[in-house]
Amino acid sequence: MARAVRGDGRLDIPGRRKRSTIPTIKVDREAFGKFAEAFARFMGTARFLFGMTVVIVIWVLWNVPYGPPRPRFDEYPFIFLTLILSLQASYAAPLILLAQNRQEARDRVIAEQDRLQAAQSRADMDFLAREIAGLRMSVGELATRDYLRSELRAELRDLLAELDGEDSVREHSRALTADRE
Repeated sequence: MARAVRGDGRLDIPGRRKRSTIPTIKVDREAFGKFAEAFARFMGTARFLFGMTVVIVIWVLWNVPYGPPRPRFDEYPFIFLTLILSLQASYAAPLILLAQNRQEARDRVIAEQDRLQAAQSRADMDFLAREIAGLRMSVGELATRDYLRSELRAELRDLLAELDGEDSVREHSRALTADRE
């Protein structure tokens, strides 16, 4: 049986993996995600908005053609300012989206845990409801306090009637014996 040689160009046999000469950069996804969340959180603060507004106002006032002569680095159409704001937006948008995706993943996990907890609570409540129903059925077969009282009263009446009957029979037999004497 002939054995195929790996280097013969056949496509049905896996070849050796070639190492790339380009170095690979390993980025800790968790650290980068935390950075994105911190960045998105910072961009949503009043401090960031106020600072950004101050920088833009100073930039515009410095570069308008009115006022004392000074070196202007970005004349009226403010091309450089537009470039910087576009660059900031191009970096901010993906970071904000990454932070939102991480938050969505956390929310999904929390929602799944809540669903599982609700299902367990529901199962526990169903079990307890069945147990209570079983106890009620068992208690329904037991004699209640009122039932026992009524039965005891009836027995007491019967005993008293029987005792009264015996007393009347004794008195009658005493009267007969007294008459005979």
